[in-house]
Amino acid sequence: MATATPAIALITGANKGIGLETARQLGRIGITVLIGSRDLVRGTSAVRELAKDGIQAKAIQLEVTDAASIRSAADQVNSEHGRLDILINNAGILDYAAETGPQTTTIATFRRVFETNFFGLVAVTQAFLPLLKRSPAGRIVNLSSILGSIAEHADGNSPIHHAHLIAYDSSKAAVNMYTVELALALAGTAIKVNAAHPGWVKTDLGGEQAPLAVADGAKTTVALALLGPDGPNGGYFHQGVHMRW
Repeated sequence: MATATPAIALITGANKGIGLETARQLGRIGITVLIGSRDLVRGTSAVRELAKDGIQAKAIQLEVTDAASIRSAADQVNSEHGRLDILINNAGILDYAAETGPQTTTIATFRRVFETNFFGLVAVTQAFLPLLKRSPAGRIVNLSSILGSIAEHADGNSPIHHAHLIAYDSSKAAVNMYTVELALALAGTAIKVNAAHPGWVKTDLGGEQAPLAVADGAKTTVALALLGPDGPNGGYFHQGVHMRW
């Protein structure tokens, strides 16, 4: 993706895990990375960590469930850069203890998970769309999961057939739908919107038993962030393979 000046990428929830690794991989190729973090201290710590690899980054306070925080972040990016080239909606939560199955998981749990994983994602995207429309090649990457695939859950042979993290799964299915609808709405523009399944990754969310290293978990997101003009739009991918909805 070519621009007259270095591309600018904002990553939500980027102070650790896949978000931080995504920032590292994008920063290594010269992209200006904005570390969205609800805790500015942790975001600043992530920036210092990236600096050890020679990566220039900046922390931005961004709580995806707080409308005022989102507006402030968008205003800051507008004031300092005037545009945004890449938006990576990475922030997400999974509360294993509260996920007791479709019969008993509480409405409060659904609301809490959806606030971050879906409503926050939509709010951030809508706030930054005006800046993305100023980019010669805007890219939006929504972090989804194989757990958001209805087809996989319904398939008795699928490895996730018996996974019943209903609040989380439903929130990611909603992310997939929003990805498709937004891509259709922006068809004909320079913006491409896609969903990424990072894989089962060794993070705080994935756990140490996960088979993928964080560096591998960021690969799909990075590839979708760097799509050329002939790249896909409105898809759902893991390491180049289109997944079942």
